[in-house]
Amino acid sequence: MVSSPDAPSDLDPSSATGTGVALEDDVAGDPDAAAPASSSDREVLGWLEFGEAARHLARDVVAADFAPDVIVAVARGGLVLAGAISYALDTKMCGSINVEFYTGVDERLPEPVLLPPTLDAPALAGKRVLVVDDVSDSGRTLALVRDLLAEVASEVRTVCLYTKPQTILEPDFTWKRTDQWITFPWSALPPVTRDAGQGDAS
Repeated sequence: MVSSPDAPSDLDPSSATGTGVALEDDVAGDPDAAAPASSSDREVLGWLEFGEAARHLARDVVAADFAPDVIVAVARGGLVLAGAISYALDTKMCGSINVEFYTGVDERLPEPVLLPPTLDAPALAGKRVLVVDDVSDSGRTLALVRDLLAEVASEVRTVCLYTKPQTILEPDFTWKRTDQWITFPWSALPPVTRDAGQGDAS
């Protein structure tokens, strides 16, 4: 599903925007606001609840009579959910589109960008595709990814754990709506580093 980082992209992001490959990564909170200091200001998702949410979303997809041939995650936030849904739906063809915007809490690149490796467009031709992300915040990333894939796929639908009120794209399937900053279980803790004594010994 994924081509080499050095290979030319078969999906041309500029064709969807007319302005190049810039994307806005939908992140867990307001892009213009720092993370809230109090846990009461957050929507906190635990691993067990995540598992229940993933199964709930998979059931919604089945109930809608949509049987995806391919599941595409918007990386990095959509990777874990995409894996869970792919197992729940027994969909074995998986891929990802890599988007970078936030580099830390309230730290952003000047512009969000689409990163290699890129998807192999011929592999998506005529396929039913389910695009997966963690949250539709502004919705701009989700909309652009959907539009890119729709150029080659026969049908594209979208699924997110959370949807924010300000989104420009309501996902086809969503688990919960919130206007709070979201703490996901896979990003709740700082990265593991050797300096912090948490890395694997070699």
